[in-house]
Amino acid sequence: MSIPLLICDDSAMARKQVKRSLPEGWDVDVTMASNGIEGLEAIRAGRGEMVFLDLTMPELDGYGVLESMKNEGHKSIVIVISADIQPEARERVMKLGALDFIKKPVDGKKLQDVLKKYGLI
Repeated sequence: MSIPLLICDDSAMARKQVKRSLPEGWDVDVTMASNGIEGLEAIRAGRGEMVFLDLTMPELDGYGVLESMKNEGHKSIVIVISADIQPEARERVMKLGALDFIKKPVDGKKLQDVLKKYGLI
């Protein structure tokens, strides 16, 4: 059974790059969202059991998505993929429930390593 995977980033290029970086043969059903509001709607609709989330987005940023997920009790696995690599950003997203943090642009090997680390592939 496919894992509902949400890629939430305001950059179409970044979304495509993340999708291309997914491990070959990984059974996922990918949904794309271009901002946090679309992302939350997808999560609420069950299309984001696993989420790759950018932090800097219009309308609702990644922090807002994580806060809303926490407040609403969503148990999605969230890996933040962001260019904002400040230690404070990493610490904040981990406190909000993110599983891990990957620097943008995402590297396929790094993504695969993180997924293996948590037994997700």
